[in-house]
Amino acid sequence: MGIRSIERGLTVLLELNQQPINTIAQLHARTGLPKPTLVRILKTLEEAGYVENDSRQGGYQVSAMVTSLSSGYHKSPLVVEAGRAWALAITRKHKWPIAIALPDYDSMVVRFSTVPDSPVSPFHSTVNRRLQMLTRGLGLAYVAFIETEEFDLILDVLAKSDDPEDGLSHHPDEIRRMLAHIRKVGYATRSSMVEPRNSNTIAVPIISQEGRVLASLGLTYFKSAFASELEACQRFAPILQSAAVAISDDLGRLSRNMSVDVSEFGSIP
Repeated sequence: MGIRSIERGLTVLLELNQQPINTIAQLHARTGLPKPTLVRILKTLEEAGYVENDSRQGGYQVSAMVTSLSSGYHKSPLVVEAGRAWALAITRKHKWPIAIALPDYDSMVVRFSTVPDSPVSPFHSTVNRRLQMLTRGLGLAYVAFIETEEFDLILDVLAKSDDPEDGLSHHPDEIRRMLAHIRKVGYATRSSMVEPRNSNTIAVPIISQEGRVLASLGLTYFKSAFASELEACQRFAPILQSAAVAISDDLGRLSRNMSVDVSEFGSIP
């Protein structure tokens, strides 16, 4: 059995990380925790140095100290290491944020994002955000290119879900038509039926040199910045596709280098 107070504290800290400024009322609406409880948790986090109460903006925000919570984590997947520089380069040139997402059971999880480096990001933070497979660009770019057997397994899992965004799993023929179109054009976009509707994501698969789909690479933009979705896709899909190929090449080199490093130790007696 977990310690309830710690669970609540972590829940609040996670919610604080999703928005630049958070009021008690907003946190209450999103967490369901009583306001007196939220006040106590925020006071504790503030005294510990992880949260700041900004009176000028009328709410709470995380402090720079929260970055210390990730200092001991050193297990970024190799595909993220290979893609990091390419994601940053695209954002530096085109300003829009880039994300790299990996599959995790029934969702895609954003494992790297250039949101902090983008001056025009629709989001405050996306790292560790879970995204549905059948409605989100990063999810569709993955499932459209995986092997049929893997896709069927994922579809069976999604069919048992109560999440409205997984509802399409009950219409396999419609899904297959949609995925066939994605494979034809080479990229996926977010469903227009899900929030936030003022932005969109264009995504492509990252495929290893052995032909395995490892992750997806996506760019998010405000819809108002372009005359149409087609205009945005025609501009950015080729950039993402080229980057995905380059990431695959870099991943191959990283993998080979790691194999060489390991072989230098010789055989284990």
